[in-house]
Amino acid sequence: MRTTQALIVGFAVLAAGIADGERPNIVFLMSDDQSTYTMGCYGNPDVKTPNLDRLGGEGMIFDNHYVTTAICMASRATAMTGMYEYKTGCNFDHGHMLVKTWKKSYPMLLREAGYQTAFAGKFGFDLVNEPDGKKLPLPAGDFDKWGGGPGQTHYETARNKSMAAYAKDYPHSTLSYGAFGRDFIREAAKSEKPFCLSVSFKAPHKPATPDPKFDAVYKGKTFKKPENYGRKNGEHFSKQSKQDRQYERFESWNYSDKYDEVMATYHQQIHAIDVAVGMIREALEEQKVADNTVIIYTSDNGFFCGSHGYGSKVLPYEESSRVPLIIFDPRHPNSGRKLRTDALTGNIDFAPTMLKLAGLPVPKNMDGDDLMKLYGDPMAAIHDSIALINVWGKSPTHTMAVVTKDRKYIHWGYANDGFEVTEELYLLGKDPLELTNQAGNPEASPVMEQMRKVYDSHLARWKAEAVPYHNYQPYGTIFDRTIDWDERAPLLRKRGRAK
Repeated sequence: MRTTQALIVGFAVLAAGIADGERPNIVFLMSDDQSTYTMGCYGNPDVKTPNLDRLGGEGMIFDNHYVTTAICMASRATAMTGMYEYKTGCNFDHGHMLVKTWKKSYPMLLREAGYQTAFAGKFGFDLVNEPDGKKLPLPAGDFDKWGGGPGQTHYETARNKSMAAYAKDYPHSTLSYGAFGRDFIREAAKSEKPFCLSVSFKAPHKPATPDPKFDAVYKGKTFKKPENYGRKNGEHFSKQSKQDRQYERFESWNYSDKYDEVMATYHQQIHAIDVAVGMIREALEEQKVADNTVIIYTSDNGFFCGSHGYGSKVLPYEESSRVPLIIFDPRHPNSGRKLRTDALTGNIDFAPTMLKLAGLPVPKNMDGDDLMKLYGDPMAAIHDSIALINVWGKSPTHTMAVVTKDRKYIHWGYANDGFEVTEELYLLGKDPLELTNQAGNPEASPVMEQMRKVYDSHLARWKAEAVPYHNYQPYGTIFDRTIDWDERAPLLRKRGRAK
């Protein structure tokens, strides 16, 4: 089977006229729970991220990049496959990824096409042969070099089995992943074959465990709070959004009373990632492959960090769902021009982009597009709208939203137990901090009607394309705003019993 697939992919590369020496190497770097206001190049003067800032200055910074599901398992599955969650069938509370889906992921397709591949860090999901099948071991054998781990992995390098060899020199995992990337690049550069390195940092995921090597970086530092900080700036958010841990963690995680202390720890973890990125870039230069290596840096989801009086992630608001994205292609004439784009992009775009970079066709099942179109023309567009999904956690917080370049519509459908169906509309072009819900504003009625139609079109895709397992089909009705809640509620109960 694999031989047949390899031949098919190989013919595709030949048809595209791209030789190994012309295909770029790819480095895909992903942090965990990193908000956009953690980097200097995203406008925060309080932080120290020199390597990431340099990467942004040499490449392109994306200002409207969203994760379609703001929680790690589903987000990582989407990044790997280029598909919305309801097509990967993969998230906490739902189920693991099927092997047949994994075989269509970017690491598998690139390796079939002759790339050397490596993965290190938090893999993020498990594989099964059938929807209710037994969980399989992580796919270490599907990569040429493996440093991945199950679950959330550990900050102590020694506890990560595949990374234990780095524990002596790099006892904290963040720099160990930089060393892993450095060593893979040194090995891969000896070959004539291109390589794809994927590193998934655990940082800055809770529990906050910074590398003590960098304790002095933010010692005694105070940080400017975002303008939408605090509970008073979240009073207009739906009652549904306040029903899970995202709301209480504003206080339990001390954003309410120890903001500077919490943020110093958070930023210290990201500073260590910045150093690891520097290690990887230094290895590319050392091995003389930097000029033919495309680097992509992003996060699996954002983080509230006290904005609107919330902590954590998951919900489809900006701090949770909009994340950093930097791409640097040294081969491109636009590089070095400190370019930015405000085009709408999403994590559904990573897999298609990497396949296109390798000269491979993009499978029709993928929902994303090629980000490099924007690298060539920052004023272009590749999406009119993107769906933002949450079907994790407590039922009231389950929602689907849609976002365009300058607007966002959120439908909170849960109406049991004293809740009412709620709509939120934000004009992001004028209100990027989501401080004013325009849903009840008569002057915004035309925009509301337009965004409802956008929402309905995305829900129609959900109904037509959702996998027939792991309880994704019922949400095609549960999220249908045109159906009375009394008709939708029984499906929610059936879904709960099935789970």
